[in-house]
Amino acid sequence: MLDSLILSCSTCANNFIDGETDAAGWSILFLLAVIVPVLFGVIFCMVRIARREQADLDPELRDDYHPGLPDPH
Repeated sequence: MLDSLILSCSTCANNFIDGETDAAGWSILFLLAVIVPVLFGVIFCMVRIARREQADLDPELRDDYHPGLPDPH
């Protein structure tokens, strides 16, 4: 498996040296440009939902769960 990783990296490196075929570089850039914003968007939405839930939840509806304490049941 390590040999295939080294082989693929040298293939990409040689393509970058030639300068004619840099499709691998463009594809990596495109994937990063798509995946990173989507990942941050999902994280942002999850954090926002959690904060809104804590702010708007009626105290009567909250559980008595406290992490680290033994379960009273």
